[in-house]
Amino acid sequence: MALPISANLGFLWKELSLLEAIRTAKNAGFDAVECHWPYDTDPKDVRETLESVDMRMLGLNTAQGGAGLNGLLAVVGREVEARASIDQAIAYAAAIGTPNVHAMAGFARGDTAHNCFAENLKYACGEAAKHGITILIEPLNTYDAPNYFLQTTPQAAAIIAEVEAPNLKLMFDCYHVQIMEGDLSRRLIKLLPLIGHVQIASVPERCEPDCGEVNYAHIFMHLSKIGYDGAIGAEYKPVATTDAGLGWLKNGTLF
Repeated sequence: MALPISANLGFLWKELSLLEAIRTAKNAGFDAVECHWPYDTDPKDVRETLESVDMRMLGLNTAQGGAGLNGLLAVVGREVEARASIDQAIAYAAAIGTPNVHAMAGFARGDTAHNCFAENLKYACGEAAKHGITILIEPLNTYDAPNYFLQTTPQAAAIIAEVEAPNLKLMFDCYHVQIMEGDLSRRLIKLLPLIGHVQIASVPERCEPDCGEVNYAHIFMHLSKIGYDGAIGAEYKPVATTDAGLGWLKNGTLF
């Protein structure tokens, strides 16, 4: 059985409003959607739109914390804002029935940042558990996000073990992991118990997944074979328009 495919509306159909993008994703053949920062849109409207097209929003991010930033959870001195962003994300996710919140670490380095991130994650997991929500953490590559705190899957796995919360999982973005570590098939096997969501994009361009150095037809089959039963998030930047680049989805060339 093919794994469900989720359209990441942070990159796909960016020219549309969130509500229009949800409807468009449904019409294009996606099974679900996910997004980055939906906070300018009333959650009641989002929930109504999702229900009207029988779609689910699988995930959203904690706030950036400012222009050009990638979150606050590891940023020492901004703990109050970080926890406010956690509260905001959990409340929004609960309001629209979203099961996952990506807790963004931000730009920081060192032991104090590690401790800050771990403590904020403990808080996030505690609050999220009240709503049956999973907290995701995602390593980002150092080319796209220099000095981002979380950079590799071993680092993420160590933090998950330290926090010891059953609702803390790894966002395994094949694009970032391939750039930083490679060996995707073996890493997926090793990390499967920790993985809460998988995302895809071509490498190195981060465009449609039917080009580049990663054979996603193999990755799709491999995920099914090893027992991954979640969705696959299409988080890529279209070469032209989103619609023009959907041949991989409409033709089923990868799954």
